Amino acid sequence: MLEEARNVLKLEAEAILELLPRINGDFTRAVEMILACPGRTVITGMGKSGIIGRKLAATMSSTGTPSLYLHPAEGIHGDLGMVTAQDVVIAFSNSGETAEVLHILPSLRRIGAKIIAMVGKADSTLGKNADIVLDVGVSREACPLGLAPTSSTTAALAFGDALAVALLAKRKFTADQFAVFHPGGALGRKLLMTVADVMHSGEENPVVHGDMKVQDALFVITDKGLGAVSVVDDQEKMLGVLTDGDIRRGLSQGFTFLASPVTELMTAHPKTITKDKLAAEALHLMESNKPRPITVLPVIDDENHVIGLLHMTDLVRRGVV
Repeated sequence: MLEEARNVLKLEAEAILELLPRINGDFTRAVEMILACPGRTVITGMGKSGIIGRKLAATMSSTGTPSLYLHPAEGIHGDLGMVTAQDVVIAFSNSGETAEVLHILPSLRRIGAKIIAMVGKADSTLGKNADIVLDVGVSREACPLGLAPTSSTTAALAFGDALAVALLAKRKFTADQFAVFHPGGALGRKLLMTVADVMHSGEENPVVHGDMKVQDALFVITDKGLGAVSVVDDQEKMLGVLTDGDIRRGLSQGFTFLASPVTELMTAHPKTITKDKLAAEALHLMESNKPRPITVLPVIDDENHVIGLLHMTDLVRRGVV
């Protein structure tokens, strides 16, 4: 059983590698056709090919290429009305002879849409009636009976991903644009949330002046509950950070330091961040600090004024991981 499973993975991996020489001029022309399309990319296919088509439509739509899936059987009963002359149609069919797909070809031609065929047989009926043919044929299926679509659907899926990513790169699609299409869930939180959305500001922002005694600063740390205070000068500009960890380490030397100004115990020139930065960037800055991660990050403006404090637990609680 395990050997059969490993063989499936081996055969499907080989099927994908067979496609490498087919990233060629036809692939480039397909990318350019879609980029020049003033409408949408309509993807169609029947059965397992239809499932791959749905996935490609979803991937393209989320990466800057407006796309939709057209079920070919529904297409011949009215859904072809969603296709316009400004669209490009990508038709999936391993054999290139899928009846439902072939039945909509005359209408697609009459509508005036461009057609890209992703087929296992370039000289098939679908291939001969397409503007561009992308050959995704495989040597053999991973199914031991040679019947169930396995290697062929994996190859088509991978080739579709290659097409979608090539389009993404040509469009210079950014993470911010990606986030607009994924506003929900952990992905949206990670991509859209900024430091300003999470930081403690105003009355919640623990700030002390450099001449304050350590013992008084300790009361502020305890009151605000963030384990640290930002230390500022008379212009409210950043001088350093004092944490409860600094105070615990100071206690190992006795209690006299509690009467000292915080500037003698604080960490001067700490890492900081501005409120417009992504929350994910702040988390990375905290985690990558050497020799050990930091848990608090002062937030400053362009003139080095302290305007907030960010705590790692707030980022984790908000799903920025």
